[in-house]
Amino acid sequence: MILTLFDKAGAGVLKATDTFGDFAVLAGRTFAAIFKRPFDGKNLLNQFQSVGVNSIPVVALTSLAVSMVFAVQLAYGFKQFQAEGLASQVEGLAIMRELAPVITGLMLSGRVGSAMAAELGTMQVTEQIDALECLATDPIHYLFVPRLLASMVMVPILTVVSIYIGYWGGYLILVGVEGQSAYVYGNEFYKLLAFRDLRIALYKAFVFGMIIALVGCWKGYRTHGGAEGVGNAPTSSVVTSSLWILVSDFFLTKLLLV
Repeated sequence: MILTLFDKAGAGVLKATDTFGDFAVLAGRTFAAIFKRPFDGKNLLNQFQSVGVNSIPVVALTSLAVSMVFAVQLAYGFKQFQAEGLASQVEGLAIMRELAPVITGLMLSGRVGSAMAAELGTMQVTEQIDALECLATDPIHYLFVPRLLASMVMVPILTVVSIYIGYWGGYLILVGVEGQSAYVYGNEFYKLLAFRDLRIALYKAFVFGMIIALVGCWKGYRTHGGAEGVGNAPTSSVVTSSLWILVSDFFLTKLLLV
């Protein structure tokens, strides 16, 4: 019985090590391929549109909803202590440092990461990736690099959009509903903020963009099992990238606030 448990534990450790090693190798090949030529500008622009432009509506709506809910909770909480003016300050700090980058990362892991996994998974099971290799085209350079670059650029930009939308979400609640002065809200929102906080948000978004692209492409590239595998790849990509985003957010927060 004990030996069986040790066998299972050892097999799990070996499988986890093998999986992480496979991801690390593909990630390393992807970063190395960034500097290879030829450079496919058209493919990169298409990914900018897919990752960035097409994601604006979902990021904007999510940021608006989350910031409004957070403002409602803050207004209720601080009202218990007759400190309603602090709600704007905490709203600004929370949106800038945490809500905007994390919500943007999680939404894009669902929308963009799953799409990457499904697209590359379909190409894998239909042997299109094998065809690229037969044509002497490196699939890592052709498929991974544009998606990685687009994610690293567009996720920080979308985070800035999320911060802007979050400001107006808090405004609608604290000014429009709670009756706070618009002038006071505008001043208090930025009172606890500095350029360092924006830098922290952008650093987080940059890392989240890498996670989304690398995990999505990796899950798609390693798809097998036909239609069932193609169906499992996006789900696995979303779960994995979301967990990594939340875990990395903790360590980035600890590191960047030192």
